[in-house]
Amino acid sequence: MRRLALFASALVLTAGATSLANAQTPAAAITAPVVNYHVRVLPNGLTLYTVLDKTTPNVTVQVWYGVGAKNDPPGRSGFAHLFEHLMFKGARDMPPEYMDRLTEDVGGFNNASTMDDATEYHEVIPANHLQRLLWAESERLSSLVVDQANFESERKVVEEELRQRVLADPYGRLFSLYTPEASWAVHPYHRPPIGSIADLDSATLDDVRAFHATYYRPDNAHLIVVGNFDPKALDAWVDQYFGPIARPATPIPRVTAVEPPRTGARTIKVYGPNVPLPAVVMTWAAPDAASPDAAALKVLDGVLTTGKSSRLYEALVYRQQIATQVFSNPDLRQQPGIFQVGAIMAQGKTAADGETALRAQLDKLRTAPIGAAELASAKNQLISQVLHGRETIEGRASEIGEAIVTEGGPAKVNSDVADIEAVTPADVQRVARQYLVDDRRVTLIYGPESDRPAGQADALVQDTPQVQATPLPATGQLAVAETLPEDQRAKPPAPGAAVAAVLPSPVERTLKNGLRVIVAKTSDLPIVTAELTVKNGAALDPHGLAGLSGLTTDLLSQGTATRSATQIATEVEALGGSLGSGSGYDSSAVSLSSLAATLPQALPVLADVVRHPAFAQDELDRLRAQKLDDLSVSMQEPGSLAGMAAARLVFGEGPYGHPAGGSPASLTRITRADVVAQYARLYRPDQAVLVLTGDIDPDTGFAMAERAFGDWTNPAGPAPEAPAQPPAPGHRVLVVDLPGTGQAAVLVAGRSIPRHDPDFDAAEVANGVLGGGYSARLNEEVRVKRGLSYGSGSALGARREAGLFEASAQTKNESADEVAGLILAEIGKLGAAPASPAELDARKSTLTGEFGRSAATGDGLGRLLAQDAVENIDPHDVDRYIARTEAVTAEQAKAAAAKLVDPAQADVIVVGDAKLFLPALKTRFGTVEVVAADKLDLDAPDLGAKPQ
Repeated sequence: MRRLALFASALVLTAGATSLANAQTPAAAITAPVVNYHVRVLPNGLTLYTVLDKTTPNVTVQVWYGVGAKNDPPGRSGFAHLFEHLMFKGARDMPPEYMDRLTEDVGGFNNASTMDDATEYHEVIPANHLQRLLWAESERLSSLVVDQANFESERKVVEEELRQRVLADPYGRLFSLYTPEASWAVHPYHRPPIGSIADLDSATLDDVRAFHATYYRPDNAHLIVVGNFDPKALDAWVDQYFGPIARPATPIPRVTAVEPPRTGARTIKVYGPNVPLPAVVMTWAAPDAASPDAAALKVLDGVLTTGKSSRLYEALVYRQQIATQVFSNPDLRQQPGIFQVGAIMAQGKTAADGETALRAQLDKLRTAPIGAAELASAKNQLISQVLHGRETIEGRASEIGEAIVTEGGPAKVNSDVADIEAVTPADVQRVARQYLVDDRRVTLIYGPESDRPAGQADALVQDTPQVQATPLPATGQLAVAETLPEDQRAKPPAPGAAVAAVLPSPVERTLKNGLRVIVAKTSDLPIVTAELTVKNGAALDPHGLAGLSGLTTDLLSQGTATRSATQIATEVEALGGSLGSGSGYDSSAVSLSSLAATLPQALPVLADVVRHPAFAQDELDRLRAQKLDDLSVSMQEPGSLAGMAAARLVFGEGPYGHPAGGSPASLTRITRADVVAQYARLYRPDQAVLVLTGDIDPDTGFAMAERAFGDWTNPAGPAPEAPAQPPAPGHRVLVVDLPGTGQAAVLVAGRSIPRHDPDFDAAEVANGVLGGGYSARLNEEVRVKRGLSYGSGSALGARREAGLFEASAQTKNESADEVAGLILAEIGKLGAAPASPAELDARKSTLTGEFGRSAATGDGLGRLLAQDAVENIDPHDVDRYIARTEAVTAEQAKAAAAKLVDPAQADVIVVGDAKLFLPALKTRFGTVEVVAADKLDLDAPDLGAKPQ
């Protein structure tokens, strides 16, 4: 993965999800529309796949190469992934990072990912830029340029990615390293795609050139184009740019290793630093993705863990309460894969408890067939996921790519749903018996380093003599491409005529009780999203009860006056839907994702959970314990911990000063009476908005809303208002010591501009210049120039009373001081001089492009409309956003930078292994406040930190 999503929305909707064995609601059969793709093979072997969609102003270009992590040479684990990053470093006619000029700077985006069987590169751009992207993809296929400097810089970036995804995540080692290493012994799937730092350091520039010559060739490439284009022009451009690339005469090396059958069960104990809760993972050998059994294994997976009505969730998380998370995955690949099942345990429970419970549930599946209702619900959940994936052009393209690479051909995109529908209860039982054989499992028991016996070495290693890695063939003397001087380079073709975006037109009506209802038809795909949002959230949490709004909102779906939590989950999921909930500082929401055909049955369930929650004491106790377990995990992750500390530093004891999700102490204090009182403050129709998006017309939506919510009454008295936010406490430098963590999180945070400030649009543009994308200033300085992080960026959190500005990066512990200095320096420069016209236009295009893509999906547009509605912003503001953003001038953005954040008042938070960076931070800042992670008090104004 080349780049990372740096910030998420403050309002997170967690997917709802219990046993369907007693389900009474019949599941409705659904189908997926056909994907009309066309295929053409060029004489040099390159294959073109196209899907025309005239409803979008965009187009996606994807190139899937038949080379992945399994092709990493001996002693070079992680090399295919490293090479993926290097494909952005230029070509004969393109300087480094030029793909970003052609994508992000015009309102599009690009990224790539390395899988075990393939590497894919994808872009989404305005449709009139298609020819330019085809030219660029052909350039880096035919004349990639990598020099020693950018090779070494990007290798540092990849190593930071490894630290962030694997070494700084409490469970990163378990899932990214130990699971594949334990599951394969001979096949190179044994080695994780991320590799190891030692192997990455051993790679050379000659390896890069040989790898490109061996695997990056037209007869190993699948070009996929989906979106708005002229088919004849596209064919001509593909012939023009890709046709002349020669097919090498040498054969493409293929992995032929065969994993031997397992001969017995194995249990392996593995360890990691800062692991708050034990975990267990079990894997079995499984067939390849093209197997006739693939569909039944997917349905088996759905029965096990899709939704809260799934067997493992209902048994281990809900009923027995021995796990905080359960998971399963039919990890089917081009060659035989694995099926995995596992759990992260609840506080006080052991991995052995989880293993026993998991094996008992699997034995039930082997012993008796599942019921018809349970089967139908699992199928509908799977098919609903397919429909949501097809809502975007990039989703459809990726589905085609995955079918080509792993499932035997593109035709599977149109037969996968039928294959799932054809699965019978006997099929599910058969594959459970055939593949999940108890004495053929590998069990991983994962715990903290403190549990490791003294002197015991790691039980698993990435490279062993048994792994049959494929060496790079001798390539002889390779021609070395160099980027031409600017005046000698071929120019990319000019953009064509722009294709105008047509956003859905929302229609609003207010019910007699004051509930605002907004409906927008966004798609003909048979799916609908309904989101009910109220105008207050965690800012109304009483003093000492942080997390009350979030806990109250999440409890809504855990039982009503007439439905239990199990019945709610069963009913909604049998209809192919799902419930979610979440609470930010200024709003709280409950969402329903539904099939269009079953919305008349599903929407009344949403209304029931919003209007008639029971707040049973046992449900409160269960959910509180689960939240405390989840919080214990977050408090071992450097980035999450920095974010929680930022709220208190920036906003002190004001309504935004506590973590919205609560603290260990505050969650423990919350009573049922507190929840009931908070519900009465938050949930009332005159403070709520219902947004319906997807395959639904306004009249239908309004009629359904009236039936479900029309007789919802308001309580007596006015709606509450959050207290005013006091002035920011002032500049502080905080270090949270998390010994043993693989990386440090560096966060600069400060009070910023509120949502209703007339300069908010200009402040957003200023933030875009600073850290609003891959090509923004922060990422350029921290990642591109120095290789110090996988990604650095900034965000302006839109809030009612005062915004939150955050700029961050994660880096190896030893670089934390340097990264903090770089971030502060760029913040200081932001208001010193206006951005250049080119920089300003590029960053505005990034903002408007992201907005347009969000508004193009039902979920995305629904969130935008709901966020605006709770701030009393006209729903048609979505039509004006792009014009307003484009109208911001350089001088306006420069002036707004002062409102974005005051560098002198900004707080600096560093979470990591303090012994590796604290002396340097003291030298830079003087006084630094320090607290051990296990002593951090999120309820205290000083967080429990002491000056040093």
